[in-house]
Amino acid sequence: MNAQLDVFPATFHPAVRYWFAQAIGVPTAVQAEAWPRIAAGCDTLISAPTGSGKTLAAFLAAIDALVREAQTGGLADETRVLYVSPLRALSNDVEKNLQHPLDGIGELLRAEGASAAGIRTWVRTGDTPAGERQRMGRRPPHIVVTTPESLYLLLTSASGRRMLATVRTVIVDEIHALAGTKRGAHLALSLARLDALTARRAQRIGLSATAPPLTAVAALLTGRPTGCAIVDAGHRRQWDLALELPDAPLEAVMSNEVWGELYDRLAQRALAHRTTLVFVNTRRQCERLARQLAERLGRDQVAAHHGSLAREHRLDAEARLKAGTLRVLVATASLELGIDIGEVDLVCQMGSPRSINAFLQRVGRSGHGVGRTPKGRLFPLSRDDLLECAALLHAVRAGALDRLVIPPGALDVLAQQMVAEVAGRGEITEAALWTQVTAAWPYRALERAVFDQLVAFLAEGVDTRRGRRGAHLFRDPVAGILRPRRGARLSALLNGGAIPDQFDYDVILQPEGVRVGTVNEDFAFESLAGDIFQLGNRAYRILRVETDRVQVSDAGEAPPGIPFWLGEAPGRSDALSEAVSDLNAAVAVALDAGGIDAARTHLAQDYQLALPAADQLAQYLGAAHAALGALPTRDHLILERFLDEVGDPHLVIHSPFGARVNRAFGLALRKRFCRQFNFELQAAALEDSLLLSLGPTHRFELLDVARYLHSRTVRGVLIQALLDAPFFPARWRWVATTALAVPRRQGSRRRPPQFQRQDAEDLIALIFPDQLACLENIRGERAIPDHPLVQQALRDGLDEVMDVTGLERLLEGLESGAVRVSGRDLISPSPLAEAVIAAKPYAFLDDGAAEERRTRAITTRSAAWAEAAVPTVFDAAVVSAIQAQLRPAPRDAEELLDALEVCGFLTAQEGAACHADAATWFAALCAAGRAQALSLGPDAQLWVARERLPDVHSAREASEGSSEDAAALQRVLRDRLASRTPLTAAELAAPLAIAPAIAEAALAALAAQGEVMAGSFTAPGVAQWCERRVLARLERARLQRRRAQQDAVSAADFQRFLLHWHGLDAPPQGPDALCAALDRLAGWSAPAPAWEGELLPARIRGFAPADLDALLSQGRYLWLRLALPDGGEVGDRPRFRGGSLRQIPVSLIPRGQWRAWRAVAPLPDPGALPLSGAAQSLLTALEAGGALFHEELIAESGLLPSHVDTALTELVGWGLVTADGFAAFRRPRRSARRGGFGGMRRDTRASALAQAGRWSRLRPLAASADTRTRFPTHALETLETVARTLLRRYGIVFKTLLAREASLPPWRELLYVFWRLEAQGEVLGGRFVAGFSGEQFALPEAVGLLRTLAHQEASGGELMLSASDPLNLVGILTPGGRVPALTGRYVHYRDGRPEQPGEAAGTAV
Repeated sequence: MNAQLDVFPATFHPAVRYWFAQAIGVPTAVQAEAWPRIAAGCDTLISAPTGSGKTLAAFLAAIDALVREAQTGGLADETRVLYVSPLRALSNDVEKNLQHPLDGIGELLRAEGASAAGIRTWVRTGDTPAGERQRMGRRPPHIVVTTPESLYLLLTSASGRRMLATVRTVIVDEIHALAGTKRGAHLALSLARLDALTARRAQRIGLSATAPPLTAVAALLTGRPTGCAIVDAGHRRQWDLALELPDAPLEAVMSNEVWGELYDRLAQRALAHRTTLVFVNTRRQCERLARQLAERLGRDQVAAHHGSLAREHRLDAEARLKAGTLRVLVATASLELGIDIGEVDLVCQMGSPRSINAFLQRVGRSGHGVGRTPKGRLFPLSRDDLLECAALLHAVRAGALDRLVIPPGALDVLAQQMVAEVAGRGEITEAALWTQVTAAWPYRALERAVFDQLVAFLAEGVDTRRGRRGAHLFRDPVAGILRPRRGARLSALLNGGAIPDQFDYDVILQPEGVRVGTVNEDFAFESLAGDIFQLGNRAYRILRVETDRVQVSDAGEAPPGIPFWLGEAPGRSDALSEAVSDLNAAVAVALDAGGIDAARTHLAQDYQLALPAADQLAQYLGAAHAALGALPTRDHLILERFLDEVGDPHLVIHSPFGARVNRAFGLALRKRFCRQFNFELQAAALEDSLLLSLGPTHRFELLDVARYLHSRTVRGVLIQALLDAPFFPARWRWVATTALAVPRRQGSRRRPPQFQRQDAEDLIALIFPDQLACLENIRGERAIPDHPLVQQALRDGLDEVMDVTGLERLLEGLESGAVRVSGRDLISPSPLAEAVIAAKPYAFLDDGAAEERRTRAITTRSAAWAEAAVPTVFDAAVVSAIQAQLRPAPRDAEELLDALEVCGFLTAQEGAACHADAATWFAALCAAGRAQALSLGPDAQLWVARERLPDVHSAREASEGSSEDAAALQRVLRDRLASRTPLTAAELAAPLAIAPAIAEAALAALAAQGEVMAGSFTAPGVAQWCERRVLARLERARLQRRRAQQDAVSAADFQRFLLHWHGLDAPPQGPDALCAALDRLAGWSAPAPAWEGELLPARIRGFAPADLDALLSQGRYLWLRLALPDGGEVGDRPRFRGGSLRQIPVSLIPRGQWRAWRAVAPLPDPGALPLSGAAQSLLTALEAGGALFHEELIAESGLLPSHVDTALTELVGWGLVTADGFAAFRRPRRSARRGGFGGMRRDTRASALAQAGRWSRLRPLAASADTRTRFPTHALETLETVARTLLRRYGIVFKTLLAREASLPPWRELLYVFWRLEAQGEVLGGRFVAGFSGEQFALPEAVGLLRTLAHQEASGGELMLSASDPLNLVGILTPGGRVPALTGRYVHYRDGRPEQPGEAAGTAV
């Protein structure tokens, strides 16, 4: 004990030291280093990971000071310690944890005969009742626990100022969470106000997670650049981190099927741990996930926790998790900080948290204790999310952290605090207020002119027709004194804080009248009485919607909808963006060196990804690399232009700089395009890309886009774009309300949203008239007024929503060449573009509605990143059909002339083919001087309209280098291509009698402008050119043709197809029919009686067991058990008793496929199985003697025949042996012999196992010598064998269909093979069966048969199907509960629809 006490400062009271030694033990390194500094009175910043004891380090020093004061001279009723926490929940949690050491120290003091210190604590937050506030004003507590907003209120109210005047120590917890926001500036001003209030400056102690640079955090804490002691414990610790992926591959947008897999995976993880904390990024996702997990785990086992839930609900969830009665808590950032929620075994993060520090903070909630290892699982939600999550884990392992940026002090926050300080003090000089303000670190560089502008605004306000607004102070310019106007203090108290008002509606539960949470204003406005929605994992029915509130009643178990909340998505941190860029760069190098295999190996080894994740990411980035020629990095931007189905272009810039830079880039480019082409673009921006949807007038060279903006002028362009951005009105309102220019509350009630919006609009109309002026009356750019609130609103948009400084750095890199640019014109979007194409409304940079986006006309191809790319050559039928549509079809001379003007010219042959009278019409046009025939050579006879003659003549002179002639040639070739399907340069040059090289140069210029595209469109390896809209028509025609062949049918029609596909409606006969049936059923597991009594007789007319024995004895087929019994992997011994052989599920497979199926279902190691001694003896005999008959086994093993039978049954059950025939599974034959006394006869049974022929041991596959990192984990030959078998079995394959298949590789590996087969043209991909999500693949002959059957009218045909049949898909394909696969049980089908399962005797069909 004495050794432990030596680490404490000598000044610590003995009771404090003994309590810690008994209750906690040995101090952590953080505590031991911090206590001497705190005890010495130094301002101290303690930076350490979650669970390192930093909170107790700060509190114990403060408690010690109070105990020593109480024991020496008595502790007055004065507040000594102020604890500030960023979250109300954290404040309540700290107060509870604070009481434990106070009680323990008090008991030790009383035990020693000393008087207890009597230290009182109080939590002051927005939830504190008014009566309690009044009581604490009369008898102040010694320790006040509060939030930044409540501290502001205390400093503004008279009673609060009296309470805080005696504060000696200020502890700011989780200061890193405030530092980079307006709340940090607000807190810094409050601390400066506190210094002015107290007789002596209070000691400041800051608690922070590791957030470099710590010197900046220390300066924010103290207001000084130096003088703060920093205790840095570092952030390196052991982490148990991994990715969790569903079986189905991730897409740009998650399907319901993949979501279902993730929910199941989460539920499995939760069941494997005592308590699980799941973090999500949005409140809507929190509610949805809580509901899905509640359905799987039980409603009482799952709870939701987010900021829109009432305080009572949040506290209840925290208490239940801490007590261990709650298994899963789904939370947003509301639980990210250090709230004590007890022991958490596992933290799951759904989707990337967009920040390295936030991820560490969240995962640190598990293993929340000294010396424990946090355990976290990261669930990517899309392909791009997988990329970001892989980079995030790599950055964590490398020790990377996000750098904290403390912005300059916000002027709206300053205005609010100035009003509050003047109102609280009653009178203050401007000089004193200036000195006080600049003592806060964010305002250290505040210009005095800006301060004077704010003072003038707060004193004069703005004159409106409804009176003066925003005037809260009296200003004496002569004496330089400020005094509050009437109502200034009340306005500051009612409208204080830096958290913006989102206009959420309170949800009031009736008849109790209890507030249960809030919902978004738009959700409430769109809801109707009777609607049911979920909040806090409970269902509520709307009674009525009122102003600011929604009255609800408990909806019980009724299925609810999920509410939505609108807000801005968090931007990715710069450090994480850099990690994503580094991953792209590393994968690009690997792809260049060794293709996808090398990239997969690099991701698996260097990034420590599991093989499925490494393969998905390698395939995704490999396809993007193939399409774009490179991968985007912070040193290399990639521009991509492609066409939608209408033929309009879209521009995607791949820029992994994060959403804030990309928003700025996109808005500035949108404004530049608008000015240059006079066309308002639709645009969107995500973390790694931005998209501009162009119009028909946009013609430009692709690489010129990188030069549209300049670093020196982009800020001005962006400011003008920002004024029209959809988020600017809300930002202006937030600034106006924070600055107290627009009141948020009136008395005890919040002012209606429409009133606040109208007031904010009126205010900006007076301060900044051009913002709301008619654009017809504005010439040039709008002049920005030099008003502090307008400047702050612009700063918020430029530096918070966007990152204009980052954009300027990017443009400087483009200008200097440090950032390279490349571009590609593509027929369809690359895989990297799919995410921004499907972007949600929060990513839009314009105010267009989601249903009106031009991106809805874009078709993306699934599986575009398969290793063998889908060929781009169009079918001849498609090309012919489009050429027929493009060919002019005039009905008279006027229409012929119009065709000549549009097409540039027609050859004589083309003109004559237009119509039988075309030559006559053309001659008449020539006679009238409206057209002319040009003879440019024996094979170049042209029909040209008079208006196009100059272009044609100039085009022929283009070789002489004139820019006008070159432009004319481009126009002629463009118009020519617009009326033709793809042509070569020689075919385009021939009618004009020019060299193909001249045409090539003109076509290249058109391609640079995006007018035409090059490729091999009708013949492989032939360089051709096609106009972009013609190419879009070809793509659309090919898609329509493909869709016409793949009209999705109903599940009932597909079930009808399956029955016909297997011949169950008209069974064939003969040996070939038996082989065909066995090939279709290869790998399927069913008990032997089902094979011979139900499955095979239903498929072969006149089936005889002898026919099956013949195939087996010939070695063409093999029976074995593929699916091991449950518990086989953990050593649980299955009970194989006599007579149980017929119940063992076995598979019949072609012997040539044995290796493939054995690779999928590996043979168990006999040494690891709980085999009986008899079974081991038989294995030894079979190992030594090879294939043995039953009698030979008896002789070799020395066992009784009955024991041999039992042992063989055991070995069959474990899948270790097989036999030449199937007789072992049949009932034994009866034989009769005369008995003894009286000549009585008795029946005996000959052993069925003795009639099975030779028995042999199944041997495992030889271990592969290939130890490379590879995916798929099975050989391609194995996967291809299984995939082809499934296609033979079902004709059409998709994931849901395989729910009853027992021995299959993971679906993601099969999907890889199906993509290859599709790319090779062996199977078709598409949507064949309606109602099922995910990829579907079909044999071409199956598609034709399916379509034929679907178009036939139902005949009312009935069929009885065995429940053991693979086509028993009740509850999977068709509605109803699943029918157990029991021998002798059948399903009754009528026209492909199950009517009712039942028992039947005899044969199935």
